[in-house]
Amino acid sequence: MKKLKGEIWEFRTKFSGNQYRLLAFWDKTLPKETLVISTHGISKKVSKVPKAEIEKAERIRDEYFKQKNL
Repeated sequence: MKKLKGEIWEFRTKFSGNQYRLLAFWDKTLPKETLVISTHGISKKVSKVPKAEIEKAERIRDEYFKQKNL
């Protein structure tokens, strides 16, 4: 697990010789619970997570909290 930017975290896994990344964030607004939300996953092709993928995760996080507060 590694913090990428702001509130976006990266979970790493390897399966059948391929490396995958799951981008996620925490929802700590629930009483007595913390929910981990995975925004999306990518197959690792370069050493760093592409900036566009981090931005996508941030947009999904923003939309999640926007919808939750309606």
